[in-house]
Amino acid sequence: MDSSPLSSAHTSTNDMTISTYFADVYRWMTAALGLTAVVAWFVSQNATISQFLAANSMIVWILFGVELLFVFAIASRAHRMSYGTAIGAFLIYAALNGVTLSFIFALYTTASIFNVFLVTTLMYGATSLYGYTTKRDLSGLGSFFFMALIGIIVASILNFWLASPMIDWVVTFGGIIVFAGLAAYDHQKLKKMALSGGPASLAILGALSLYLDFINLFLFLLRLMGDRR
Repeated sequence: MDSSPLSSAHTSTNDMTISTYFADVYRWMTAALGLTAVVAWFVSQNATISQFLAANSMIVWILFGVELLFVFAIASRAHRMSYGTAIGAFLIYAALNGVTLSFIFALYTTASIFNVFLVTTLMYGATSLYGYTTKRDLSGLGSFFFMALIGIIVASILNFWLASPMIDWVVTFGGIIVFAGLAAYDHQKLKKMALSGGPASLAILGALSLYLDFINLFLFLLRLMGDRR
């Protein structure tokens, strides 16, 4: 076993690199979550905007399409984006997501939204800690969860017409399992990304991944535990 000062120094440098990377990732993930929450609350409390969105569902679909474009742009071009551009794109996406998610305040009580947010935070924290600390290679699970996510999306689209309570139950529980698993997988993946190096904008790509895991886990838990108005 190599216990030389040089080896210890190398380990300390790696730990510092990982800590610095995750500090940046979590800073922007938290900022994006906060921005989404503020925009969603503001839109839900503004009768003019809420009524406009309710009466023009096509606008909501357009916004959703624009959000997907931002996600794909950040995911595919993060290596070539400047740090500032990546931050701007991520925050615009988070704000747009707040607009499209404002409907939850009309469907669920504010108290249950807050309670589910706390549950999500605890569950997300536990799975993230596991992914960050485990020595087990989770790369194989990443492919499994991705395929399961495709299945959930297809089932959700089909159930839009079928309206089956059983399919809805399977989709809800499946979504919770998938995004809890992805939280663990993405933390391990980002830890490896930090060690491999790269431009500062990659921290925004990491923040986007964790943001999506958290938001989707929250929405599926809300479907399961939220008190409807």
